Amino acid sequence: MKLNNQEVLVCNCEDTIDIDGKALRNACAANPMNNTEGDISIARQLCRGGIEEFTRLAINTDKLLIACTQEAPLFLDSLDELDKNVASVRFTNIREKAGWSGDAVGNSQQKKNLTAKMAALLSEATHDIEDSHSVSMSSDGVLLILGHDETALEAAKKLSGRLEVSVILELNTEVPPPKIMEFPVFIGKVIRADGHLGQFCVSVENLSSASPSSKATLNFGRQSQKGVSEADLILDLRDGAPLFPSPDKRDGYFNPDSKNPALVANSLFELTNLIGTFEKPRYIDYDESICAFSRATISGCTRCVDHCPTSAIKPNGDKVEFDAYICAGCGTCASICPTGAAHYNLPAGETIIKRLRIQLKTYIGARGENPSVLVHDLEFGEDIIDLIARNGNGLPSNILPFAVNQVTQIGLDFLLSATAYGADRVLVLMPPNKNDERDLLNEELNLAELIMDGLGYGKNHFEIIDSMDPEIIETSLYKQNKVGTMPNADFLPLGRKRSIMSLALSEIYKFAPNQVDSIELPNNAPFGTVKIDTDGCTVCLACVGACPTGALRDNEEKPQLSFTENSCVQCGLCKNTCPESVISLTPRISFLASANEAIVIKEEEPFECIRCGKPFGAKSSIEKMVTKLENHPMFKEKGGTDRLKMCDDCRVFALAEEDKHPLAFGARPTTRTTADYLKEREELRQKAANDMTKKGLAKIDTDGETK
Repeated sequence: MKLNNQEVLVCNCEDTIDIDGKALRNACAANPMNNTEGDISIARQLCRGGIEEFTRLAINTDKLLIACTQEAPLFLDSLDELDKNVASVRFTNIREKAGWSGDAVGNSQQKKNLTAKMAALLSEATHDIEDSHSVSMSSDGVLLILGHDETALEAAKKLSGRLEVSVILELNTEVPPPKIMEFPVFIGKVIRADGHLGQFCVSVENLSSASPSSKATLNFGRQSQKGVSEADLILDLRDGAPLFPSPDKRDGYFNPDSKNPALVANSLFELTNLIGTFEKPRYIDYDESICAFSRATISGCTRCVDHCPTSAIKPNGDKVEFDAYICAGCGTCASICPTGAAHYNLPAGETIIKRLRIQLKTYIGARGENPSVLVHDLEFGEDIIDLIARNGNGLPSNILPFAVNQVTQIGLDFLLSATAYGADRVLVLMPPNKNDERDLLNEELNLAELIMDGLGYGKNHFEIIDSMDPEIIETSLYKQNKVGTMPNADFLPLGRKRSIMSLALSEIYKFAPNQVDSIELPNNAPFGTVKIDTDGCTVCLACVGACPTGALRDNEEKPQLSFTENSCVQCGLCKNTCPESVISLTPRISFLASANEAIVIKEEEPFECIRCGKPFGAKSSIEKMVTKLENHPMFKEKGGTDRLKMCDDCRVFALAEEDKHPLAFGARPTTRTTADYLKEREELRQKAANDMTKKGLAKIDTDGETK
């Protein structure tokens, strides 16, 4: 069978999977988005007895999808042996994720669900994924080992044959000297560290080198100094505070417990492989034009800066700067960014929502019921699914596994889209090393839950599963109950994050049991309205200049301030920028048609230029400015404030016509020379002599000299 122009090969893995080829083909064809051709044949042992069929198709087609991941190396090796142009091959796993399920012996609907899930997995795998960008990091194997005992020297000895090693021990460390100094050893106090794989800089105080005359204990020179050690790699065995936040996420930095030999040995093994040039994904795309961080040094949204676990995001003027070399790709910044300025880029584009749409619409189109999306990563999540399938009952028939790079990359746009496409639940399988990022993800889930509950869909649509026990996880998955009638939308995920959320919310509201006008939301929610004290507002439009999304707008033809609620992200820039302090924020989500319209908040009579009569600004704003500046030295003279009442053009003409320019400094002063200073000094001396003579304090001799 060809599915979306890709030849598909399916195997029942020696009859361990019950697959109805005709039903599977019809399930794939049930989704209008899929292009299916021909019938599907089910192999019994594709990786062994059916390998010839695989090689034949690989030679005679352009794209090939194999429904098996376990034997992927064998398939690829067989292609390498062919001295011909062969197809590009993809792999997907329908065995552990669908076929090996306890529901395979269940009722007819459960069997139908499994066929629909296989079709969904095959359809998703045919979707083209855009390549993401990357950055290069190079390591020459220069290693700095930090320690407090012999463990550091032992590690250095083991690695010195492969890497260029230096050791810095903590102050007052007593260790026997090495028999042969194969690497330099220092003592000192580490102050700070910066950088990443290939470019680490470690600042050290009281740095001294080892003395060659050391006898029983390693001694160090008396002269200590400050220094900076540059290294490609760092092995930190000090057992103290790590040099970096979230140390496990800093490439090239290893911080094992020195008292755990297994952890130390694993670090040594990984270090020996870190020589060369490495490509690291550029996880985040950043669009500063819609960033709500700051305007004119006034702070707005700081969520990405505040919550980045590796400190890879730092302020840079009115924008933020993403360090792709330090970024660990957790995706937290993208999930909580209200505008979508930070966009997760692995995979590139809106691929993740498109994959979600294909999977859910294929499953539902094939008459699968009560779908729940299980979001998991490619390491912990894949391992858990494999363990459940091999040692337990496998995944329930209605659980659709959805692989992402990091589970923390999903945000409100993903959650709302999943429910809009018909998912009963979104379950997130949380890896143990992500517990420090759990709170922010939970905020996103709680916000989505509040919206769904407010619209009458009930609760328990979103859940984090954070156990490490496969049995507990399996039990939790099989306890999921039907939640009621869900939406069945089919919108295209077009545009930025904000646009996708709006599309999803519109569809969720369309099917909602309780179509309320609005739902109150907690602080920091990315939806809401602004309240403006119109009596105090002068339509100065400072808020318009600060708004990053265009929710607040002006009118080029007249003094007017308008607001579009569904464009507001509650960043607070308008409130913090307003010179009159008349703006407040109200987090909520409105489903009224008016929320998508620009509503005029205040409109004023324009002020007319006193010279030409041209309208140029709001009357109240000009009058207030005149009142505040009328006593200023530049405007204190009679008619001084008249220039404030003129348009830009007339103000220039008025200044040019004045006899005395306000910025003029008068005539240029005469230049003084040395002769002028000498003459002035002589005059002062003569005046002093005359005064003394008059007072009888001196007399004048015959030569005219004062005595």
